[in-house]
Amino acid sequence: MEKMRLLLHLALTTAIVLLSDVNGGSAGITSKFIRTEWPSIDIPLDNEAFAVPKGHNSPQQVHITQGDYDGKAVIISWVTPHEPGPSTVSYGTSADKFDFTAEGTVNNYTFYKYKSGYIHQCLVDGLEYDTKYYYKIGSGDSSREFWFQTPPKIDPDASYKFGIIGDLGQTYNSLSTLEHYMESGAQTVLFLGDLSYADRYQFIDVGVRWDSWGRFVERSAAYQPWIWSAGNHEIEYMTYMGEVVPFKSYLHRYPTPHLASKSSSPLWYAIRRASAHIIVLSSYSPFVKYTPQWEWLREELKKVDREKTPWLIVLMHVPIYNSNEAHFMEGESMRAAFESWFVRYKVDVVFAGHVHAYERSYRISNLHYNISSGDCFPVPDKSAPVYITVGDGGNQEGLAGKFRYPQPDYSAFREASYGHSTLEIKNRTHAFYHWNRNDDGKKVATDSFILHNQYW
Repeated sequence: MEKMRLLLHLALTTAIVLLSDVNGGSAGITSKFIRTEWPSIDIPLDNEAFAVPKGHNSPQQVHITQGDYDGKAVIISWVTPHEPGPSTVSYGTSADKFDFTAEGTVNNYTFYKYKSGYIHQCLVDGLEYDTKYYYKIGSGDSSREFWFQTPPKIDPDASYKFGIIGDLGQTYNSLSTLEHYMESGAQTVLFLGDLSYADRYQFIDVGVRWDSWGRFVERSAAYQPWIWSAGNHEIEYMTYMGEVVPFKSYLHRYPTPHLASKSSSPLWYAIRRASAHIIVLSSYSPFVKYTPQWEWLREELKKVDREKTPWLIVLMHVPIYNSNEAHFMEGESMRAAFESWFVRYKVDVVFAGHVHAYERSYRISNLHYNISSGDCFPVPDKSAPVYITVGDGGNQEGLAGKFRYPQPDYSAFREASYGHSTLEIKNRTHAFYHWNRNDDGKKVATDSFILHNQYW
């Protein structure tokens, strides 16, 4: 039955694949679609999208992420607004019986004259694979209950569906993206940086908009892991307010399991989940030769075992191939540092955000140019990744509608619309990829192809 379903899907998508084969050799497509623009303004704070849960000091801004290297742990985070309260997570495999408890930590921070609520973070480990867990946080009448599903065990043929979202923000377009994603059936979000866009505000409103965004994404992030990466809007280097510690708000609020992959920073790390090995890079941390991120990535790539996790996925914020006028060539320095490794280790796909549009490349590389000699243009390369920009979550800065012309040979498909993507891994050899456009409030599958594993 599964084989028949795969063949049927292949037949249905043949027309699209013929036009946009990932190995190149076909003309690229610049979509002519023009959307009816919804206002790129943040949703008012009194909107129900940011509703504060009922009850005194009730936990809010609940979200989870993977808590270890192999998917048998989660980090559960939440905020209590008025007083610390317990940092205990009660959990179990029954909705009406919590057999286990885990103790977390609580902290807070200040940003200018804003003082955060009490931020709780609790590692829940020793979980069983492929199991639904229910959990409760808070105390008394103000406690709240949620659930999550652990992934299947690490296995080359484990099927799994990831969602990909970048540059989300908290506008009505953001809400459309989030609601459409939640209908996709995906099990984990790969987030490509630029979360709240709180840095577009000033003074205490920066912290207020971090809080509203935490409540905004809770509808999804409390029930499935969001794998975080940081973007430029998380830096928050604001000298006029005396705030000069980069990533201060982000690092206090959104933990990552970086120690499990022997990373020295929460901003770059790796996890394994089902049949995928996922590497998160930081576009705004030092990455040139001999820096900690460079040294770490060199060692992490050596640890990838394609016999166990055949799918090798890299996340970053700034795309290294981008034919939009917005942020053009900003990823060039990281391309020079890491592209040869991506080709050598046959990375399957590199996802990035930053550019507020959608674009997908063919499999190409630009390894021959060395400043003094060599071809300086990207060329087809069957060992190279597919590069996909999904920076179209819906934030208040609006769309990046000016693509460069003529469309470069490496660019397979591009469109300036809001949306999200999914990557559905079927087995060790094939995965289904879809980009879904937000078409005036409706989800429309617009770009899709079958991704063939680079190793198998």
